Amino acid sequence: MLKISEHISYADAIHSDIAKRNGINNYFTPDQLARMVVLANKVYEPLITHFNTPIYISSFFRNKRVNTLVGGSATSQHMANNGAAMDIDSQNGIVTNKQIFDYIKDNLEFDQLIWEAGNDYDPDWVHVSYNEGYNRKEILKMIRVDDKSTYEQYT
Repeated sequence: MLKISEHISYADAIHSDIAKRNGINNYFTPDQLARMVVLANKVYEPLITHFNTPIYISSFFRNKRVNTLVGGSATSQHMANNGAAMDIDSQNGIVTNKQIFDYIKDNLEFDQLIWEAGNDYDPDWVHVSYNEGYNRKEILKMIRVDDKSTYEQYT
């Protein structure tokens, strides 16, 4: 089985329910793959090592068509043009999304870290990106109001 990193398979990286439902091949270029490998090894693998438990990747790579269908931003780093992004979600009852968020914030290099919706105690999921050579360490909180997402600085 082809692997992006020790704990991420090629299949995990391109997985998209929307792509499957719409018959879209969600494949990436060699340059995009290189950025995804860096993100996996700089952020995801250290999380796995620290928490010693699997952490679900709900979204990693999205090609332009898939990104449009999921309502992603036209500049989404999930498309790996300027970096690479993944959405992660604990889902295992061993570690919370807040613990994942805090560990990344306090211990790892990243470009953008977003507390995605949820409540004041735990996000629904965590978005993280890594941009080799230029990590802004931007930390945001996404809030849903009337089914619209807005982003503000995390405090």
